[in-house]
This record gives sequence, structure tokens and C-alpha cells, in this order.
Amino acid sequence: MDIARTPSTIDGNDQLADAAPQPKAPAIIRREDYKPFPWKVPQVALDFTLGLDKTRVVATLQVEANPEAERSPIILLNGDDLEPLSVKVDGEEVTSWTLEDEDMLLSLQSDRHEIEIVTEIDPSANTKLMGLYASDGMLCTQCEAEGFRRIAFFPDRPDVLSTYRVRMSGDAEAFPVLLCNGNLEASGTGEDGTHWAEWHDPWPKPSYLFALVAGQLVANTDSFTTMSGREVTLNIYVREGDLPRTGHAMESLKKSMKWDEEVFGREYDLDLFNIVAVSDFNMGAMENKGLNIFNTKYVLADEDTATDSDFDGIEGVIAHEYFHNWSGNRITCRDWFQLSLKEGFTVLRDQLFSQDMGSEPVKRIEDVRVLRGAQFPEDSGPLAHPIRPDSYREISNFYTATVYNKGAEVIRMMRTMAGEERFRKGTDLYFDRHDGEAATCEDFIRAIEEGAGLDLSQFRLWYSQAGTPKVSVRLEHTGDTATLHLSQDVPATPGQPDKQPMPIPLKLALFDRKTGKHHGEQLVTVNKAQDSLSFSGFAEKPVLSINRGFSAPITVERDVGQDELVFLAAHDDDPFARYEALQDLVVGHLKQAVDGALTDDQRDAARSAIAQALKAVLEDDRLDDLMRGELLLLLPSETYLAETMLVADPGRIHQERQALRAALGQALESEFAALHERASAVPFGLSAEARGARKVKTQALVYMAAGNPQRGKAMAWAQYQGADNMTDRQGALMVLTGLDGIERTDALIDFYNRYQGNALVVDKWFALQASSMHPHVLDHVKALGNHPDFTMKNPNRVRSLYMAFAYNPHAFHAPSGEGYKLVADVILALDPINPQTAARFVPQLGRWRRIEPGRSALMKAQLERIAEAPELSRDTYEQVSRSLG
Repeated sequence: MDIARTPSTIDGNDQLADAAPQPKAPAIIRREDYKPFPWKVPQVALDFTLGLDKTRVVATLQVEANPEAERSPIILLNGDDLEPLSVKVDGEEVTSWTLEDEDMLLSLQSDRHEIEIVTEIDPSANTKLMGLYASDGMLCTQCEAEGFRRIAFFPDRPDVLSTYRVRMSGDAEAFPVLLCNGNLEASGTGEDGTHWAEWHDPWPKPSYLFALVAGQLVANTDSFTTMSGREVTLNIYVREGDLPRTGHAMESLKKSMKWDEEVFGREYDLDLFNIVAVSDFNMGAMENKGLNIFNTKYVLADEDTATDSDFDGIEGVIAHEYFHNWSGNRITCRDWFQLSLKEGFTVLRDQLFSQDMGSEPVKRIEDVRVLRGAQFPEDSGPLAHPIRPDSYREISNFYTATVYNKGAEVIRMMRTMAGEERFRKGTDLYFDRHDGEAATCEDFIRAIEEGAGLDLSQFRLWYSQAGTPKVSVRLEHTGDTATLHLSQDVPATPGQPDKQPMPIPLKLALFDRKTGKHHGEQLVTVNKAQDSLSFSGFAEKPVLSINRGFSAPITVERDVGQDELVFLAAHDDDPFARYEALQDLVVGHLKQAVDGALTDDQRDAARSAIAQALKAVLEDDRLDDLMRGELLLLLPSETYLAETMLVADPGRIHQERQALRAALGQALESEFAALHERASAVPFGLSAEARGARKVKTQALVYMAAGNPQRGKAMAWAQYQGADNMTDRQGALMVLTGLDGIERTDALIDFYNRYQGNALVVDKWFALQASSMHPHVLDHVKALGNHPDFTMKNPNRVRSLYMAFAYNPHAFHAPSGEGYKLVADVILALDPINPQTAARFVPQLGRWRRIEPGRSALMKAQLERIAEAPELSRDTYEQVSRSLG
């Protein structure tokens, strides 16, 4: 599943519970308490009589005692907001059941039974968008993690694997398309204006992978021939008017299927693969077996309505969900503590796919930027948790950047240590050994260990310890020997005050200062708290390039001068290391500037050195524009800068970062103008050259607008007016939204009028304003909250306005505290409607301990205000209690 990420885990909520009339605190679920379910459910039959306001569900479960579990005469069937209309065991109505905390406890007399339970649900009232719900006149489901229990009473846990037969019937006009998991076996029409369809999925799956869709849809249909010669029918279902925008998604699907065969040896296993695009969806997409359900954002695209980044996002998410067919569906999780087993592995797979489809170094830099912007703050905050957590209260809070992105980095480290060929042997062993099972992270580690011939005993600490390791680096030179001194520290996190050293694979190279060359890249593994490595053959002290390719998800503290960073920025042949040198150069300067540790002369000298390095990027003919665009993004985000400081002052960070951008824009104004002119001459196309030109064009505008606002504004307005694609148009509008003037107003009006009625593009319109650098962005967001097109019931629209605002440090950290209050207001208003989305806003306020005292107190006050609200959802309650605990 692809999601908008967040954190979770903690105990100690007594003060909060006393402070406000809360519902009973959710029970703590612990990994160590896992026990196999006492009953197997090998077969499930579901009969749906569909309606937007009333859907009747008849669930028939074949159950048998599990010989590998402790015997129990009672079966627990999870339910959420359900009332049973009837309960039968072996065809006889029974009353030997009770409801406890919404779950059904049913007594059973022998080792095998057939249970039939009838329920009725109202999909139109399901604003949580979990279970079966209505979206713009159609019915669809979202069952991960615990949504199936909102459809039928069932042991809703990932280690209960069943084959499903499903019959759906409904009004033929309202629901002309009836879709479910697996293969369509039969369909027909009734005499009363209804029709029906019967589906069978032959592969055992947990209930979280169940899916159903019914509505007025049309399909882009294609086919794919697998490596064994089977032909698979492919369908992408959308609303009729959206059909022309599905071509890229279909091509992405076919590329994914081919790549997974070639790189991981995985062949698709059904006759049919369906994707459905849904406008109301909490997630990015969901990998339900044979019926993937997607947020429209990750399906619909054409050049006029989607940016190059949107096209890349669609390709990556389509791949991610398809790859889950093996890494998630054929092998699923034993319990939710193992979530990174499927998500971390599948994120790595989609990252490798995207690297192969485009530019490997550009993709790597993009992935690291996401990790640092989303996951590093989790690791250093109150919501820190390992990629395999030990406990949780609400599982939806564990769909986090730690589980997904750090989980991918941990598996990537195994691949780095093993090499591609041996890693493939390990994954082959994993797939062969555990196909059809609910597995654990330990099962995966053991398969890689045995298949690749690695000893991963100490490496398992990456699964159990939270926090981002910090590696300190110092290079000494004596005679002809360079000695590298390394030390590592894993900082304390909630519940884990003391950490053990972890194995950290580091790719490094030592450069000769005169030639600008190195003696070859080496891979070393640091597995001690302190270690030293010696390298001979250096008459002069070399320049160190370390953690090349971001070989480990760590922070590096290195004793390196400004001149060496400039050297690496100009000469390093590893694209990521070159990017990192630029980052270190800028971060070092900005930290000193924010701390007030620079004289005017020192500030000028540092800015001059950064400008020199940036000019080298602009003039380097060896770079293509896709990579040049990444290197031009040398100013780290304000969030990442705050992460590098023990206590951050957001106002000072914003001020110094903007001042540096302006200084660079002024120093290199003619170079940026020339770059923009050159890039503007490249005609629109989908080639790497054309995509790169669009990328650097907008980056040039950003610097121009900072250094010379009037000239930058004129150039951005001209780009907006002349744009023949969304990438150029959105890039220009992004620059204009941060400036004052009639051009800003005219562009915003034109953009809205041009795309009014296209929900995904209007989302962009909201997000651009909420994330802008305009001094009055807070007032703009407040006004947009009252816009006729804004609704709290659509997660995409909520994220486009308020999440964009919450992740805009310039606006969110307004000195008055109004930004914090606005986000708290959103959480309180959204929680009764969609608690899962509401809870994802909490971590931004939860960073209060790392912010300067004035703002910190204001942030904490808003968390306390939320905590005092009666009847908070489990999702929000856990996030707030942990943030304050």
C-alpha cells in the first residue's frame, strides 16, 4: 500500500486520561504476545446485495480448529460498527454469541463448522473511508489494515488466509460494473433491473486484501503476455471523462510486469489484473489481489494536467502496488508488526524499478531527500519507532516513513553488502520458501542470510533499534598513509535509552587533490562504536568521499574544510556524493549563520564559495539537465536544517535560507538567465533532454525571483503565459505565488478558471498557495478554507490545503502561533469525519521539543487543547498522547 506517511507508539497516558473525558484508552498490542489464531478459515463466501445507502452482506465462513494453536471453544470475529441480523452455525440459527467491544464471541462445539452471519451497512455514511463506502455514486472498499471488520464479522488479522468466492448483485443502471478479487467466473441479469457477478480468487489471502468496486465506470483495456506465455487481460477503470488520461498508467503497469519478471523472476498469477481509480481515498493506492484500488492522483495524467513529477509518481506507485503481488500478497505478514516485511521490501523494489526506467543518480537523490524530510524527523522525535515495532495502540498510525522508507534502506543495505547477484539468490529463496504463507521479518532476513551467504546476526539490530545513527569521521595523514577514524552513536529514543553499535556499510573513495581522481571505490562495514582504517600510497592528504550513493541511512559528521567540499562538489564522480558535498557546504554555512557565529566578512566568503560551487554545476558540460536540476536544489529544506540542530529557531532558519538564495540569485543572475533562455528553447517532449530542460527552467526562475524579484516575476509570468504543459505552468505559478503583484493574481485566477472542475488540478491550485513563501500565506490559507471548492470530506483536498500548509515551515511556524492553532483546529474538525487523516497532522505539532522556547510552548499548548477534546478517535488520541508523553 502506498500512503501519506506518519508515526506512532507509547504507554503512559494517565495524565491525559485524567485531564479530559476520554474513551477507554486503546489496549496496547505487543509483538511478544503474538499467538496463532485458534481457528483456520480456509474458505469464505460473500454475497452482497448492493446499495449506496444499504448494502446487505451474507458472509459464510468454513472454519476448522488450527492444530498449530491452542484449542479454544470460542471463535472471536472482529466487528466495527456492525450489528448482526442473524447468526447461523451449520445452518441452524444460534444465540450462543455475545458482542464484546464490537467483536463477536461465538461458541463452537466441534473442530469444523460453517458459520453464516448477515449484516447490513450504510456505505454513504462511512466518512472514515475504511471498509465499504460510497464515493461519488460508486461503491468501493479499503480494508488495510483493519477495514474488513466494518464489512463483516471476521478474524480480521493478516495470518488468517482464506480463498474467497464473492457474489455481487445490484441495480444494473447504478452499478453496471461489478468488480472483485481474482477471476470473473459468471455474470447475469435479473428480471427486476438488477444484475450480478460471481468472482473467485484461487490464492489464499488475508481479509485486508479483499476488494470490491461497483459503479458506472469505463475501462482502458490492454493485455500482457507473461514469460511463460500466458496472456493476462489488463483493465484500468475510471469515470468516462477520465479515460483519455489513463495511457501512462497502462504503460507503467506493463513496464512493471516485465521488469519484475526480468529482475526478480516474478510472474503474474491470474488471468486478469484490474485497477480502479477512486476520488475519495485515504491512501495513495492499495494492492488488493488482482484488483488494485488507486487514488485518482496516481492514475490520471496528461501533459496539460500533470507535471513530470506526477508522471514519475504514477509510474512508481503503479509499480509499487503491482510488485506487492509477490512481496505482500503471495507472501503476506504474520502480524502488523511485520509491516515493513512487505512495505520496506516493496518500496525498495519500486525504487530500483524507477532507477531503471529513468536516471539512477537522480532517483537516488530524490529518495534520500524524502527520507531526510519525512523519516529523519520521525527518528528524532517522540514518535520514533523501529522498522519492526514492539507495540502499538492503533495500527493505522504505523504506516510511517520509518516502516516504508527506512525499511527500504535497511533492505538496500543488505543488497549493498551482498551484491546484486547474491541478493537475488536470497530473494529467490525467500519467495520459494514462504510462498502462500504469512511470514515475518526474521523469515526474510534468514532467507537473505542463507541465499546470499551473509552473516546478519548483528545486522538484525536495524530491525529492533529506532533512531538515525550518527557517524563521526576524521581523516589523518602521516607519511604515505591516510587513517580514517570512525565512531558511531545511535541516539536515545522513547523506550530505548541505550543502543548497541550497528553494522553500517559505507562506500568511500579517497581523491588525489592534484589529479581530481581516486584509487577506486571501497565498501567498508563499521560495526563497532569506534574503529580506524588505514590506506597507504598517499604522498599528500587525500580528500575523502564517504557514504557514496547513500550506502547507509545515517548522518555523517565529518571534519572537512570548505575547500574540500568545494573540491568534491566539482570533482566527485559519484553523483550522490557530489550532491552531498554541496549540501554539506550549504548546511554548514546556514547553521553558523543561524547561530550568529559569522562576521560579515565570513558570511560573504561562505556565500562566495557556495556560488563558486553552484557556478561549476551550471557550467559542467558532463551533467545532463536532470542531474543539474537536482544539484541546483542545493538549499536543504527548512525542515531538514532544523533536524541538524538540537533546538531550532524556524524564523532564523527561514531568514538565513532565503537570504542565501537571494545572494546566489544576485551573484549568478546572468548565468541563471542564460540557463532559462537555453532551456526554454528546448521543445516539449518526453525525452530526458526535454524533461531536464523543464526541470532547470523552473529552478532558474526560483533563484531569479529571489535575487531580482521584478525580473524574476516578469520571467515567471512570461513562462506561465507561454506554457504548453503543466510542468512549466505549475513551475511558473509556484514562483509567482510567493511574490506580490498583479501577475500573481492574474495567474491564480487564470489557473483556476482554466482547470475548474478538474479535481486533481484544483488540488494543485490549493497546494501551491498553501506552500508558498508569500508573507501572507497564513491569511491566504484561512480564506481558502472557506472556498466553495474546499471540503473536509475529501482527503486529497484536505491534504492539498492543510497538509501543504503544515509542511510549510515559513507559515506553520508563524511567531504568533496562529499556524499551530490552525492545524489544531483542522485536527479537531476532521477527527470525527476521518480520524486516519486527522491523526497524520499531529506529528507536525509533536516536534515542539526541538523548537525554540517561545514557539515550543505555543505548539505544546495546541497539543494539550486537542488532548482535552472529548471522544477523540483512537488514531488521534495515540498520536497526541505520545507527542506529549
